[in-house]
Amino acid sequence: MNKELILRAQTGDEGALNELIENNAGLVWNVVRRFSNRGYELEDLYQLGCMGFVKAIKKFDLSFGTELSTYAVAMIIGEIKRFLRDDGMIKVSRSLKELAAKVREFENNNDKKYSVEEIAEILKVDKFDIIMSLDATSSIDSLDRNITEDSDSKSVGEVIPENETPYENLMDKLMINSMLENLEERERDIIIYRYYKDMTQSMVAKIYGTSQVQVSRIEKRALSKMRAMVT
Repeated sequence: MNKELILRAQTGDEGALNELIENNAGLVWNVVRRFSNRGYELEDLYQLGCMGFVKAIKKFDLSFGTELSTYAVAMIIGEIKRFLRDDGMIKVSRSLKELAAKVREFENNNDKKYSVEEIAEILKVDKFDIIMSLDATSSIDSLDRNITEDSDSKSVGEVIPENETPYENLMDKLMINSMLENLEERERDIIIYRYYKDMTQSMVAKIYGTSQVQVSRIEKRALSKMRAMVT
């Protein structure tokens, strides 16, 4: 990681900024290609990805102890997904629609719950295509919606599922992993305990020999950092 180049870019050096973008073009393209079945020109998505990368440069803190590329992944994905959401109904190819319909019909005709791998093997299609087809044709939900009617309930965007579901959005998973890597060790551990292992704040407090209030503070700080990475 070229710290000097990053610092120059953060202070308005256009040459340093362009050099960082050029050096990380492969990273941006790697993320962009994961959205290749969304009905948009990849070049347009690449430009959005670069905007996300520029935001990452401006917000990146060299004291994080992580690589800029690791931090930038969440920002790049967030920028593209925000465009797809704000642009309205996502354009979905006919092949993806047909595959999604075939998978849902298969599930409706079987009482047993099959994994993505099992469905892919039975239908003779690629596992990744199944996930993309179901994700692309699913309804869009608000990340700000509370899970329950309780005003104190966590929002959809705050909840990280404990177990993977067959239709888990691969982009969300990649973005969350990137966010977690950029948290401090205790912040990351508490998020994992709370949202992956479904432990209460009191249970986590016992692990660290601290109070529930302190765990709550760390958790809120970690969630705030994660939100800041994609806004």
